[in-house]
Amino acid sequence: MTGGRQTLFVATLAVVCVTAPVVNAAPPQGVSEPVVLDGAAVRLLDGAAVRLLGAQVVPHNLDFDGTTVGGLSGIDFQPRTGEYVLISDDRSERNPARFYTARFGVDESGVGAVTFTGTRPLRTPEGTVYAPKSLDPEEIRVDPWTGDYFWSQEGERTETVRADPSVQIARSDGSFAGLLPIPNNERMQPAAGSRQNFALEGATFAAGGALFVTSVEGPLLQDGPVATTASGALSRITVQARFGPLLAQYAYPQEPVFAESRPDPGLGINGVASILAADPLDPTKFLVLERSFVFGVGNKIRIYEADVSVATNILEAPLGNARPVAKRLLVDLADVGLSDIDNLEGMTWGPRLPSGERTLVLVSDNNFADQQRTQLIALAVR
Repeated sequence: MTGGRQTLFVATLAVVCVTAPVVNAAPPQGVSEPVVLDGAAVRLLDGAAVRLLGAQVVPHNLDFDGTTVGGLSGIDFQPRTGEYVLISDDRSERNPARFYTARFGVDESGVGAVTFTGTRPLRTPEGTVYAPKSLDPEEIRVDPWTGDYFWSQEGERTETVRADPSVQIARSDGSFAGLLPIPNNERMQPAAGSRQNFALEGATFAAGGALFVTSVEGPLLQDGPVATTASGALSRITVQARFGPLLAQYAYPQEPVFAESRPDPGLGINGVASILAADPLDPTKFLVLERSFVFGVGNKIRIYEADVSVATNILEAPLGNARPVAKRLLVDLADVGLSDIDNLEGMTWGPRLPSGERTLVLVSDNNFADQQRTQLIALAVR
């Protein structure tokens, strides 16, 4: 962002910080299994260091309070309570769409045993639970101002159904508290908008809670093809005020698919699964989790630091020759000594270590599949 664009952004941010009440916002048992590590590993990059602290696996199909724990696609840490909140991407097919709260230690000794402490169904504006296949939950964030939950869902695109993605606000009991607008270019139009299962996925607060930032998993239909082994793709990051107004949108360059599938080619994907403010007060820098899966090969998880300050605002424009966000690799999880990496989709900053390092906590979505696992992984970041 340069010149007039930067001045406008800073001025808008100043107004948001002063006048930002949330629309309709309210005032403010299971046992996991430790993971054996391959050994210590550190990834050094541009003076930063990322090392593995440890991991836990939640038992498959764990029953908690009458629900099946699984499909955990988003996670956020609540420093005031020491709990984590996790959202399931169950589309109300096994149990009503819901979130969980949980406790587990994260320190130099690794990740402690995971204890689930609560679960609540997400509710519609009418107060009912969501009907089967009427939504597709993905990310959840705790509002640092009110303690409410902002959560994203991908919507639906089939031959007979087009349902827009959305960002919703829920109170801690799951009741509906509000709805944020999304960009028109992300709506499910006949030949434009979000792709099926590549729609609004990542979300994070930024600028101390004054801004809400979202990301789509893959390119919009009008923005070109999805990533392949031969080329990457361009998806979008959207910045809006916490109470709704859309401020900016930027092109994010995704990496190519890391390997060719086998035995049949062309069965690999890459996409943005989560976004997280790199610093709670910085409105321009974010961590972006790119999750790639290739049939016959497996998963690759890379986390990048993205800087939107150098990018062109394309909120009301096609990509064209727009300058994308700058990015640098923070860590490739293949380099930190973890023996197996599953379908990691969510990330949050956890508690700070006595060393001054920050902890980054990741969670995997097991898709409720027997051959997949619900992993919780903790990294130390300097």
